[in-house]
Amino acid sequence: MKVSYVHGASDIPLLGETIGQNLKRTVEKFPDQEALVCVHQKYRATYQEFYNQTTAVAKALLFAGVKSGDRIGIWSANRYEWVLLQYATARIGAILVNINPAYRTSELIFVINQSEMSHIFSSLNFKSSDYKKMSADAREFCITLQSEVFFDDNWEQFVNSGQEIADDVLRSFEEHVQFDDPVNIQYTSGTTGFPKGVTLSHHNILNNGYFIGIRLKYTEKDRVCIPVPFYHCFGMVIGNLCCTAHGACMVIPNDSFDPEMTLKTVSDEKCTSLYGVPTMFIAELAVKNFESFDFSHLRTGVMAGSVCPPEIMKKVERLMNIREMSICYGMTETSPVSTQTLIGTPFEKQINTVGTVQDHLEVKIIDDTGRTVPRGEHGELCTRGYSVMLKYWNDPENTKKVIDIGRWMHTGDLAVMDGEGYVTISGRIKDLIIRGGENISPKEIEDFLYTYPNILDVQIIGVPSEKFGEEVMAWVKVRPGFQVSEEELTEYCKGRIAHYKVPKYWKFVDEFPMTISGKIRKVEMREISMKELGLEIKG
Repeated sequence: MKVSYVHGASDIPLLGETIGQNLKRTVEKFPDQEALVCVHQKYRATYQEFYNQTTAVAKALLFAGVKSGDRIGIWSANRYEWVLLQYATARIGAILVNINPAYRTSELIFVINQSEMSHIFSSLNFKSSDYKKMSADAREFCITLQSEVFFDDNWEQFVNSGQEIADDVLRSFEEHVQFDDPVNIQYTSGTTGFPKGVTLSHHNILNNGYFIGIRLKYTEKDRVCIPVPFYHCFGMVIGNLCCTAHGACMVIPNDSFDPEMTLKTVSDEKCTSLYGVPTMFIAELAVKNFESFDFSHLRTGVMAGSVCPPEIMKKVERLMNIREMSICYGMTETSPVSTQTLIGTPFEKQINTVGTVQDHLEVKIIDDTGRTVPRGEHGELCTRGYSVMLKYWNDPENTKKVIDIGRWMHTGDLAVMDGEGYVTISGRIKDLIIRGGENISPKEIEDFLYTYPNILDVQIIGVPSEKFGEEVMAWVKVRPGFQVSEEELTEYCKGRIAHYKVPKYWKFVDEFPMTISGKIRKVEMREISMKELGLEIKG
């Protein structure tokens, strides 16, 4: 009997170096090659220019008193300064803390305090969010925060301040950085309510980016269009680190996703690779003047986040010229990619699986007793190897819940492995909603809605969505003698929690479905809701 276990044997060794050392090697090999293009800011830099700019930012951080291990927050959509900070913090041994651009004040305060952040770098605003006002409102609740730098305000002044720092001071900081040191914290929602700070090392994310690039056959001739957000692993690891590990060019089309600007960037910048979740590719294919763009240089790309409908994959291959699309699966806690399709994978495997185990990693599928199941049987997917996070920041209790004694990361995803080692994701064990790539904790929204005076009880579930994979739905019990409307509650959520957490659907009930032991049956709630809303599960 063949069990559901595979390891990614590879004759290419892991990189035993820091992100700074790896970048330096790339710069030495390809100094005049373009490294970073940011279309919406009219910015472009060669590898040598990019490296010199990260040096200036690194020195400015040291002048500001940043020490190795300090947590440095970044709260911004995609822009070139984001990338400079990513590499500058890595070079001096600081830890970059990614802050979701959709966060509101209460979420910002939580992240600053939980990570004990000392400095924050931010845009002035994004969409309807006034970051400067929110930062000011958060300030009195955040005792560790020493300074704020706003990109469109005092960024230049900040960068120039580092000129007083000598080269050998920077060098001494760089020499003390170890590849197992933490370099990044990303907050991800879990079933426990508050977001948890996934703590990733240089070794984790540099190697993951490097081996993803190997499967994509990247060289210094590749130009990668990255319309996915940097505050996720998709943008900063599969995007940036994957490029710099191979000397490829990072191309940023806009601060946030715009399908037409993405296609124009692919066309104008002669991009060879394009990233996105299936909904992004669907939006790009629907652009009115689609035929006017030049896709002749496109070859490959990464699609992740959810399964791609077969018809969309066919159109992406035929109309966008992406003959070598790669499907990736993973989670922030695994840096992120655990499985990936190889170039040349049969079409059926492209649309129905998430590929095979990545190089140097192990994957197994277990039952609820922890035993590895036979091939073809469903169970929980677990990953082990260099990519597994160090820990949840300052949270040993939750770390122990997901990383077992054998250092296996329990993903909470249900999966099945076929005879050739291809993995298909079939569902989730965890009570988690994933909407358009965002992890949403039902408990977090429930806790927030309990603050509304006339709500007696509330339960949050995810229901299927063609566009986002899942949408948030609230079942609400109102206090006797009171009335509450859908509009009232939607309005109450606006500006208080991130827009993607605001329920799309509301259902007012007297009771929730319960088990005999008094446990709420969310599975039944979901079934009832789908029937009433006329929704089907896709895939």
